[in-house]
Amino acid sequence: MWDMPLEKSTNVWKTYAFWAVWVGVAFFSVYPTCNWLTSLRGEYFNLYLPVELGVPFVPQFMLAYLSMYVLFALPPFFLNVAELTALGKQLIAGTIISGLVFILLPAKLGFVRAVPEDGIFGPLYANLFSIDMPHNMVPSLHVVFSALILLALSGASKSRLNNVLWYGWLLVICASTLLVHQHHLIDVIAGLAVAFLLRKRIKERERDD
Repeated sequence: MWDMPLEKSTNVWKTYAFWAVWVGVAFFSVYPTCNWLTSLRGEYFNLYLPVELGVPFVPQFMLAYLSMYVLFALPPFFLNVAELTALGKQLIAGTIISGLVFILLPAKLGFVRAVPEDGIFGPLYANLFSIDMPHNMVPSLHVVFSALILLALSGASKSRLNNVLWYGWLLVICASTLLVHQHHLIDVIAGLAVAFLLRKRIKERERDD
């Protein structure tokens, strides 16, 4: 990316901006709608094992959880036009698939949400809980997005060290969804499954590097 010709670099940023807009449209159309529809349901599935309720609550992992938003800024620095296009399609498809499952399989969060009373994390949790109802559970869209981006970055990397970083980051984000009591194990597994499936089905048609 850093030594990329100006014309090709411009195409990368145009492609990134194009798909960023459409991914945003898909997310803000699907996720809030599913939040609203599932909140109207009187019954929810308990898709977790009782032992999972013993997972500790670690407020500090909110930083790892929120690191997903950093990931959205990375693709244009590491991916070419074809890879960005494939990633954009994958993110949109992942949003739609997840939304359909949210509606067909409304699940309930088993953890009792609690806002930390001390420290800097209280406002972060309060804001999160105010916009994210505990119903859109399976698959974890947080994991779907994180996995798709990090798998794309890994696929474009020729560095073993970078790949260790990308996969390590994904592992930490997956763990954070459990440790901040936002999701259960099946949500994480389903999110990874959706991401790997979409990576296999929607690929870049040509490489322009």
